Amino acid sequence: MAAAVAATASGQPDYGLDAPRIVRSMFSRGAWTLAIALVMYIVNRSEYPGPALRMCGVLALIALFFLATGAVMVWSSRVAKLRLRDQMLDSLGLRGDERVLDVGCGRGLLAIGAAKRLKNGKVTGIDVWSPLDLSGNSPDAAKANAKLEGVAEKVRIENGDAQKLVYPDNHYDVVVSNLALHNIPEQDARAQAVREMYRVLKPGGKLAIFDLFRTGEYAEVLRTLGAKDVELSKTTFLWCVPGRSLTARK
Repeated sequence: MAAAVAATASGQPDYGLDAPRIVRSMFSRGAWTLAIALVMYIVNRSEYPGPALRMCGVLALIALFFLATGAVMVWSSRVAKLRLRDQMLDSLGLRGDERVLDVGCGRGLLAIGAAKRLKNGKVTGIDVWSPLDLSGNSPDAAKANAKLEGVAEKVRIENGDAQKLVYPDNHYDVVVSNLALHNIPEQDARAQAVREMYRVLKPGGKLAIFDLFRTGEYAEVLRTLGAKDVELSKTTFLWCVPGRSLTARK
């Protein structure tokens, strides 16, 4: 609820910071390493000026690495993932009347982006709402963002487990997912989530996934299921880790 209140108060949608604990850790490690470097230099510069300066330089480089990693992760969450969303939705070529499912919708980035491209279609977003994966992750935050973006009437937000979708077979024209499935730790469970996404997709429907590390794994599952036009994008390094987009048709 606090996240929803904050978004409403600002008047701007807030799609959250991905992996917030890791981001905080990067900045904290960078700050502490830099502080230690300065203390060691100050303490030793009179007696050992050369070694003290070299040690300070090494520690400063390590600190810079941590701080730069944190900054890239923030940029990826605040800027790059919005561009990625637009690229994913562009690749789908939505007509405007589709029924869309967003698996692991978080604060609504992809679901709301899809809804803004629909005329009389509808979007359902589901999630298990882990705050460790996305800051302020909650149904209220997603609903608040949908309202701020002017698409609240086109977006339905629900609790839902990707491995056990409650929707019938062949129900959705489009199924999408962004930065969600890699949070499922077991390979069999991730494969089950992909199978569920494919199950609820209509024949001829389109599926699009962007994820870290595991996208090739999902492609193999889809090929086994008989999916058509399974394509993987080139690797990108948003959030400082490798990620790829996957598209397919049923």
